[in-house]
Amino acid sequence: MSTILECNDLTKKFGKKTAVSNVNLKIERGQIVGLLGPNGSGKTTIIKLANELLTPTSGNILIGGMKPGIETKKIVSYLPEKTYLNDWMCVHQIIELFSDFYNDFKPTKAYEMLKNLNIDANDRLKTMSKGTKEKVQLILVMSREAELYLLDEPIGGVDPAARDYILKTILSNYNENATVIISTHLISDIENILDYVVFINQGQIVLTSSVDDIRVENGKSVDVLFREVFKY
Repeated sequence: MSTILECNDLTKKFGKKTAVSNVNLKIERGQIVGLLGPNGSGKTTIIKLANELLTPTSGNILIGGMKPGIETKKIVSYLPEKTYLNDWMCVHQIIELFSDFYNDFKPTKAYEMLKNLNIDANDRLKTMSKGTKEKVQLILVMSREAELYLLDEPIGGVDPAARDYILKTILSNYNENATVIISTHLISDIENILDYVVFINQGQIVLTSSVDDIRVENGKSVDVLFREVFKY
């Protein structure tokens, strides 16, 4: 396996507040990784740094050996925490937009997932519930054949049944050489699909481990260990 995401002494400050502090991290290709921590721990900041939405105060972050920029955007599929799609657009218009924008976008895959969820491609976003909008956004992200998927709180605002579908969608729509990084504090819901976890608290990495090692060495689930580490 080769490294897809690497942080070297990565630090990000907002004025006097340090959001990410001297993070050193390597994420390998071909796995589903949980970026896990309480709200405000630095998860979203790292994901935004990886997408060039923020720039480091010091240190660096590399995607496939490259600094975030135009070339990395070609291989990263990003699901932000908040909906960014225009409400006035129909779903099929957004699919056309993504098709024009990303060479690796597969419209047939998007339409198939929409059909499975009974979402009409002719519907405008403004007529949809928050949960349905989030499903559409995830479908768009997972319809790309990217090398790295960065999903920021993909199951935060949806009901349990939708969570199950979203996790199945993630599992069945990324290729084995790609890496999926899921940021969340809802550990029990996603634990079963994770290969590797990164625990982060107050901007610092407190643990990195394969899920199998946690279960073997600690005799605990990831959720139980998370609750112990963070006193959740």
